[in-house]
Amino acid sequence: MIAVQRKILGMRTRLSSEVVVVGSSNTDMVVRAAHLPKTGETILGGEFRTVPGGKGANQAVAAARLGAQVTFIARVGRDELGDQALASLQREHINVDHVSRDPRARSGVAFITVADNGENSITVAPGANASMKPAHIKRAGRVFSGCGPLLVQLETPIDTVTTAVELARRSGMPVILNPAPAQRLPESLLRKVSILTPNETEAELLTGIRVTDDASAARAAEALRTSSIATVIITMGARGAFVVAADGTRLVPGFKVKALDTTAAGDVFNAALATALAEGKLLQNAVIFANAAAALSVTRAGAQPSAPRRAEVERLLVSASRQGAMAAAPGRRGSGAPKK
Repeated sequence: MIAVQRKILGMRTRLSSEVVVVGSSNTDMVVRAAHLPKTGETILGGEFRTVPGGKGANQAVAAARLGAQVTFIARVGRDELGDQALASLQREHINVDHVSRDPRARSGVAFITVADNGENSITVAPGANASMKPAHIKRAGRVFSGCGPLLVQLETPIDTVTTAVELARRSGMPVILNPAPAQRLPESLLRKVSILTPNETEAELLTGIRVTDDASAARAAEALRTSSIATVIITMGARGAFVVAADGTRLVPGFKVKALDTTAAGDVFNAALATALAEGKLLQNAVIFANAAAALSVTRAGAQPSAPRRAEVERLLVSASRQGAMAAAPGRRGSGAPKK
């Protein structure tokens, strides 16, 4: 089974708890409201908070809390928000040696409205994230000599993402690409990805196939695998995660929870997946672990504040197993994972 796992992921024979994350760092400005505003609608909100965010930073923090040794490569401004972001990352024991400072651009910010039902609407001003260049990745080249996975998203320029992926693959590191925010991607990049983790919307954008059920998820995932991607995992909101890999096709259901805030649930899922695979877990168990971590995250408000600790995830897994509700059986329908 381990040999199959390594074939699926394109991994070296050694395994490690190290995870390298390349991506964005933002400050989230969050307002709670009864519902998300429609086009042209002004609504009165409630509580306002500022919390650390950004897909890359969210994933780095979540992986660190779950037990991974995390190196984060990012770019922030030389401003108060950048100072706060670095301090927050350091408190999580994340290696920030390769988080550079832009002397001109401001640190990235995201404006988030969270509705009472847990749904959210997000607008991002990239700031210094947009100035992260391939040169910044190359300066951090030595971190790509490890054997843990590289985790990347799309809130930084595509040529920067591509450079990170190329360096990782050259050294034998598996690459997990979370294609969010959704955009079309060059075939040359997709060919270098070990695991692609789109949600339903992103899968549709990449393939033209609307994902509404298991059958359409399978078609979309298979279409993506024709790009030489070994494994495709489509996160399907309340239904779970649909996995298409060399060892089979199945829906991995998640865990029934009451959602408070779905912000960053997808980031937690990806971080947990990377952490579990870095530790040598088989793909099926890694997805179950990721579903559990994401489920816990949506029960709390905020991006990084919602990321659970390792012990919490393990308690949920034990509890679900005892209750016979653990999402382990391939192809079995269940309560599902939270919306990513």
